[in-house]
Amino acid sequence: MSNKYKWATEEIYQSVEKWNEEFNSVSKQIDFERFRGKLGNAQSFLECMKEQERVGRTVEKLSVYAMMKHDENTKDALYDSLTSKITALGAKLGANTAFIMPELTALNEEVLKSYIENPKLKDYDYFLKGVLIEKEHVLSENEERLLAESSEALSGFRDIFTKIDNADLPLTEVKHGKERIPLSHGTYGVIMHGEDRALRKKTFNKYYGAYISLINTIASTYYGNVKKDVFYAKARKFNSALERALFGEDVKKEVYDNLIKTTTEALPLLHSYMAEKKKLLGLKKMYMYDVYVPVVEGAELKLEYEDAYDLVVKGLAPLGKEYCELLLKAKNERWIDVYESDGKRSGAYSVAVYDTHPYVLLNYQKTTHDVFTIAHEMGHSIHSYFSNRTQCYAKADYRIFVAEVASTVNEVLLLRYMLGAEKDVKLKKYLLSYLLEMIRTTLFRQTQFAEFEQFSHATVESGEPLTKENLSEEYLRLNKKYYGKAVESEGNIKYEWARIPHFYRAFYVYKYATGIISALAIADRILTEGKPAVDDYFKFLSSGGSDSPVELLKIAGVDLTDEKPFLSAFKVFKDTLEEFKKL
Repeated sequence: MSNKYKWATEEIYQSVEKWNEEFNSVSKQIDFERFRGKLGNAQSFLECMKEQERVGRTVEKLSVYAMMKHDENTKDALYDSLTSKITALGAKLGANTAFIMPELTALNEEVLKSYIENPKLKDYDYFLKGVLIEKEHVLSENEERLLAESSEALSGFRDIFTKIDNADLPLTEVKHGKERIPLSHGTYGVIMHGEDRALRKKTFNKYYGAYISLINTIASTYYGNVKKDVFYAKARKFNSALERALFGEDVKKEVYDNLIKTTTEALPLLHSYMAEKKKLLGLKKMYMYDVYVPVVEGAELKLEYEDAYDLVVKGLAPLGKEYCELLLKAKNERWIDVYESDGKRSGAYSVAVYDTHPYVLLNYQKTTHDVFTIAHEMGHSIHSYFSNRTQCYAKADYRIFVAEVASTVNEVLLLRYMLGAEKDVKLKKYLLSYLLEMIRTTLFRQTQFAEFEQFSHATVESGEPLTKENLSEEYLRLNKKYYGKAVESEGNIKYEWARIPHFYRAFYVYKYATGIISALAIADRILTEGKPAVDDYFKFLSSGGSDSPVELLKIAGVDLTDEKPFLSAFKVFKDTLEEFKKL
C-alpha cells in the first residue's frame, strides 16, 4: 500500500532507536526531590511546573508514538514492549511528583489566591483554581505516591480488552452461498449496512458468537475495570465513580442526570422512528441486525477515499479558507493512517502531539458512515491543532467533555451541505435518514450506554459482583427500553456490552451525546449567522483547557446549564422525522 495512506510517525521519532535514546535520556530526569517543601515560594513553584512540563511533554511524545506503532499492528511484540516501558515510566514519574498536589493543597488559601493573581504564573491560574476546590480529595504525600505507583498495576484492563478485541477474538469467515467472507470489525460494519438480510443475520450471529466464546474472560476483565474505578473513587473520598469522573471534568452531575432524564422522555420519538423504519423495510419482525440498513435502497455513498475527502472539504467550507487549507494539509502531509490492515486496531481516533501535529487513525471502507468518520476525526484533530497553537502547554489539552463537539459540528455541517446540494429526492431522503441515524447512534445509543455504565458501577459500589448474567440481563432491559416494541431485542444483542471499547474509559460515552447536542446548536448558528458565529467557534477551538468546559461552550453560544439545548436537539430529531415521512 502506498506510503501516502500511512501516517508519518517518523515526524515524532525517526526510528525505534531514536525513541529508545530519548526514553533512556528522560528516564534519568524524573527526580523532582529538589522541589519538595519549596512550593510555598512562587519562584520555586514556577520552576517546578516548568520542569514537570518539560519532562511530561517528552513522556507524552514517547507514549503517543508507542501507542500509534502498537495500533498499526497489535500483533507486534516490539511495540508491546515500548508501550509497557513508557507505561512504567509514566507511573514512576507520577510517583516522583506525587508530593506536588498534597503540598499545594496544604498551602494557605491566601497564598494560592496570590499565585492565581500573579501574572508570572498566568499559565497555571486555571490549574490553581482547581487546587482550591480539590483540597478534600487530595491525600497525604505517601498516599498519593501509593496511588501513583498502583496505576501501572491497575491500568491493564483496557489493554487486555484491546488484545482480546483485536488480536485474540476468533473472527474467521462467514459462509454465504459459494462465498467465504473474511470477518473483521470493518467488514462487520459494512455487512450490517448491506441489503442482504440473510447475510446480515449470519454475520451478526457469527460476530457475536466470537464474543460469546470469550464471554467469561470479557466479563471478568470488565468487572476488574469497574472495581478499579470504584477503588480510586473511594480512595479519593468521592461518593461514587461517576462523581469522581465528573469532578475530573469540572462538570456537575446535573448535566448527566438531565441527559438521561430528557432522553428517557424523548424515547417515544425513537420508538416512532423505529416503527417507521420497520414499515419502510417491509419487515414483519425487525431485529437488531436490521436497524443499520438504509431505508432508501441504492442511495448509499460508495466513494473512494480521495473522493470522500474532497466531499468533506466542500462540506466544511462554511468554516472558512483557513480551516479547509488545514484539512488539505493533513491529507497531503500524512497525518492520517487510512486503511484496515492485518493486526491494525479497529475503529478510528485522533491523537494530539503538542510538539508536532495531531494524527488520525482510520479503517476506511466505502460507506457513508466512513465518509462522515473522516469529517468527525478531522474535527478532533483541528480542534487540537488550534488549541496547541494558541495555548501554552499547561492549557492546551481540552477536557474530554468538549472533545466530541468539534468532531460532531463537522458531521452536522457536512450533512447540511449534502442535504442542501442534493436535488435527487431519493438521495435526499437517504440523507435525512442518515441524520436520524446520527442522532440515534450518537445521542440515544450513547445515552443507553451511559445508563449501562451507571448500572455497572452502582452494582459494584453496592457490594454486588458483575457477572456475564447480570451484565447481559441489564443490557437487554435497556435495549428494550430504548428501541421499543418495533424491534425484537431478544437474542445475541444482550451481549453487545462485551464489545464496546469505550466502557474501559468509564463515563466517557455520555459526552458523545452532550457533544451532538452542542454541535447541533453550533452548526445551526454558523449556517444562520455566518462569520460572527465562525469567529466565536474558532475562539472555542483555540481555548484548549483554559476554563471549565461548560464555560468554554458558552463562547460558542451553547449553555448546557439549562435544558434548552437538550430539548432543541430532540426537536431537530422530531422535525427531521416529520420531513422524512413527508418525502
